[in-house]
Amino acid sequence: MALTLRPVYHRVEERVRAHVVLCWLALLLVRIIERRTETRWPQVRRTLQRMHLGEFAGPEGTVWRRTETTTDQHRLFTTLRLPEPPRIFAITPARAQARAL
Repeated sequence: MALTLRPVYHRVEERVRAHVVLCWLALLLVRIIERRTETRWPQVRRTLQRMHLGEFAGPEGTVWRRTETTTDQHRLFTTLRLPEPPRIFAITPARAQARAL
């Protein structure tokens, strides 16, 4: 895995340290996922990026719903012992939308 860095413009030491810790934690998380799934990170990322969230609006209101879980995505969640994201994220009835305006 290649580590690509862009210029980071932190001037305060505290922020530099926080940035380094976050990068280290991200790398640790990637390595844990790779080891548990026995799959390289680019493939894991491609598999998970196929999951989308859509907004569906109609006269009765709006629903935020994600795509169905593929077999590969299900396998990843199961292997990592993670719950799948909820299929429906939010439902806003039309009456609530009108009050918000």
